[in-house]
Amino acid sequence: MIEFVDVTKYYRTRKGRHYVLRDVSFTLPSNTNIALLGRNGAGKSTLMRLIGGAESPNEGEIYRDCSVSWPMGLAGGFQGSMTGAENIRFICRIYGLSTEDTDEVVAFVDAFAEIGDFLNMPVKTYSSGMRARVIFGLSLSLKFDLYLVDELTSVGDFHFRKKAAKAFLELRKRSSIIFASHNLVSVEEMCDAAIVLYNGEFQYFQNVEEGVENYKHWVNTKAKSPLQRKRTVATKAAAKKAPTAKKVAVQKPADMNGTSQRQQNSF
Repeated sequence: MIEFVDVTKYYRTRKGRHYVLRDVSFTLPSNTNIALLGRNGAGKSTLMRLIGGAESPNEGEIYRDCSVSWPMGLAGGFQGSMTGAENIRFICRIYGLSTEDTDEVVAFVDAFAEIGDFLNMPVKTYSSGMRARVIFGLSLSLKFDLYLVDELTSVGDFHFRKKAAKAFLELRKRSSIIFASHNLVSVEEMCDAAIVLYNGEFQYFQNVEEGVENYKHWVNTKAKSPLQRKRTVATKAAAKKAPTAKKVAVQKPADMNGTSQRQQNSF
């Protein structure tokens, strides 16, 4: 379970503060695969980093009672001057793995990533796809309760994407995932629920199909976000319940002599 309590996250820009989340409180349920939907720049990657602990909120608290992976995506946190194998061994030491277990992890990643001799070359020489393959393989070899996945299944050629999709299905059997993607077909196949991010706020849908439909309607029609539509409906309902103001006839004041303007005009 992941719980956000009064969380606000913003970045300072030349035009002022850019808010990703504003005073948000919510609980993400355990054993649920959740899609993270939103336009580019909506804050999906930032929300993932907050969930994983890679970033801290400006205000509020985040509580976790499970182990969470780093965001599995193109921008892996490897040290560029170290080789892929050296980075893997370093991360294994951070997680307290023995030398024997570390050797098994390196062998697994080598076979899974299929980058050949590049595993023993500096990571700064890797393409974004090669980096993603290695970090995906490393993530699969380490056990987490919750995996954060950021647009990863589109990496590589057809053969690797097929392998990644199969590994992904196996991963779902033993752990939960939070999956950020613009591929709505993959989202519906892999997730149970959905979060739609919009302008510092979001709405949680227990049914992924409902979340996808709301997201598509919003993007295609440029309509209000689900949360804004909900507020509009509530405002209209409140307006209907409010008492209607009665019209009151206003009598014109008399003049100084006590004669009304109407009477003056009749002379």
